Amino acid sequence: MNTFRANQYSPTTIDIPREETASLLSKVLGITSLGFLITALGVATAPAWSTLPGLIAVFVLIFAISAARRANPLLALGLFLALTFFMGWEIAPLIHHYVRTVGPDVVFRAAATTGLGMAAMGCVAYLFQVNYRRIAGIGFAALILLVLAGIASMFFHFLSPDTYSWLTLGIFTLLTIGDFARIRAGGDGQSAVTLSLSIYLDAINIFLAVLQLFGGGRRRD
Repeated sequence: MNTFRANQYSPTTIDIPREETASLLSKVLGITSLGFLITALGVATAPAWSTLPGLIAVFVLIFAISAARRANPLLALGLFLALTFFMGWEIAPLIHHYVRTVGPDVVFRAAATTGLGMAAMGCVAYLFQVNYRRIAGIGFAALILLVLAGIASMFFHFLSPDTYSWLTLGIFTLLTIGDFARIRAGGDGQSAVTLSLSIYLDAINIFLAVLQLFGGGRRRD
């Protein structure tokens, strides 16, 4: 399971003028939607050996976006779209595996469930008062613990894939609500690209967790 997150918890500098919440949300959703279309293209064009190059490229581009967001927002946008393409490369072999062994319907159901879930979490963040800083801190700490537990489980085998997926789903649900609440609050000085990166990575990790839960159950059947 991939657990990528942008480094957004340190103090940030406002690199664009503060935007109205509705305008900011529309920008974030537009950029993120375009990113998912490019990810689909990456999945469709990825070679069989694409996982490792895709993983390396994604990590490099996350740091590149963080460096470029202050100096050149347009460059940061281009780097984000490149990241979404290479994310498609990274997850393509896994998706193709599920298509071959379980069937394409499980991938579509996981994608649809993720989309509906993201919409529901956005509604929660906009309907209720949410302390996004507190949620971000709790979610990030839980994510670090999950990564460490996942590494330890590789040697001691105390976490099943489904248990890891449920924990991932819970943590990224929390982080997603926090990220939408941050947008509702005006972005906390972050650009639309940086916020889009956070929402995109939340959705990717939720999708992979849901895919494991749907596909794992079908394989056992």
